[in-house]
Amino acid sequence: MKKFDFENYRFEDLEVWRLGMKIVHEVYKTIKKFPKEELFSLTNQLRRASVSIVLNI
Repeated sequence: MKKFDFENYRFEDLEVWRLGMKIVHEVYKTIKKFPKEELFSLTNQLRRASVSIVLNI
């Protein structure tokens, strides 16, 4: 069995992490178009949920 090289491991190189970051950027870009009354409710929840994707990888 091949040993995993932990010293050269970077999560930023994972395709799934990169896709998660694209989701975060798209969510933040979309949220800017939301009405101001949603600023502290729906937008906050969407931000936290999108960031949670990459933080859990």
